[in-house]
Amino acid sequence: MQLQQLLWTAPAHWQVVDGDLDKPAQLVLYFAAPGVMTDGRRLGELRERFSKARIIGCTTGGEILGNQVHDNSLVATAIAFDDAQIRVASRNSATRDASFRIGAEIAAELAGSGLKGLFVLSDGTMVNGSELVRGLKSAMTDGVVLTGGLAGDGDTFGSTLVGADVAPTPGTVLGIGFYGDKLTFRHGSFGGWDAFGPERLVTRSEDNVLYELDGEPALDLYERYLGDEACHLPGSALLFPLRIRAPHDLGTDLVRTVVGIDKTSRAMIFAGDVPVGYSAQLMRGNFDHLVEGAARAARQAAATGGGALAILISCIGRKLLLGQRIDEEVETVCDVLGGQVRTIGFYSYGEICPHDFTASCELHNQTMTITLIDEA
Repeated sequence: MQLQQLLWTAPAHWQVVDGDLDKPAQLVLYFAAPGVMTDGRRLGELRERFSKARIIGCTTGGEILGNQVHDNSLVATAIAFDDAQIRVASRNSATRDASFRIGAEIAAELAGSGLKGLFVLSDGTMVNGSELVRGLKSAMTDGVVLTGGLAGDGDTFGSTLVGADVAPTPGTVLGIGFYGDKLTFRHGSFGGWDAFGPERLVTRSEDNVLYELDGEPALDLYERYLGDEACHLPGSALLFPLRIRAPHDLGTDLVRTVVGIDKTSRAMIFAGDVPVGYSAQLMRGNFDHLVEGAARAARQAAATGGGALAILISCIGRKLLLGQRIDEEVETVCDVLGGQVRTIGFYSYGEICPHDFTASCELHNQTMTITLIDEA
């Protein structure tokens, strides 16, 4: 398994940051700032360099390459496998109602002998991430590792784009199936946010739209906590995600991040489901806890072995809170994984990863998730 990593910025254009290939790449994975891929030139330039590769990627809230976080850039990793093969399946949807079906169709299309890992990139605003993950799991066989993330659009929540071999488009969901006996997939996921305030009961919701907590309009609650920052919703709510927990389940917390608001119904729209009957509690970030959370995710991913490539997907809310200290969470991941592991990733509107090595995959928000891939 050989890797080559590239960075594009407007002042410097293309730079080969690391690695070299002595055989054709089968896959180029890219993550790009909004607007960078619009005119098609960057896609054409990647196609010139890697004529035999599937070129797959999405827009972001920030790009990760090596131990650095970039903005207004494109990062890419070209992968030439020794024996492994990949297959790609994609669908497009303009409604959240189709999320489960799309996930099931993609997983069914990619099912097959030798499938070790399924990596998913999805539109971040037009898809219900929870339903997408449920659909994917419904058609997957045991033992296949499912990871991925929802595309970003900075902190504007306008239009998120995903594409495979063509210019990325809104509403697109795609999966990359990795096949081969020598492939290994490992993963880690952790948050680091602190809960505060009272636990409340989700009294009215529909899928990923939260209408009421303890009988009070959800948007009213957020506006009260945000104060003057309420005029910047939904972006300002990224600093106050929601922790949810199933009734009588003290061991499985999920975090949900806001991707939109409905002022007419006084509702909050989240990246994933917020079911009626769940308890909910506001969260806020602590710099040191978030950085340590990233380190814990890396230690979890590397617990059973190393990897050649680490795909880091972290939430845009973490980036907004950490601000100029954002490089610290990526640097600590790189320190844990070691200098032989190459890293690429992006800041997302949602992260797809199992809770741990035994738990089922879920949609997460406000976490650092890591997918380690190697070909022994």
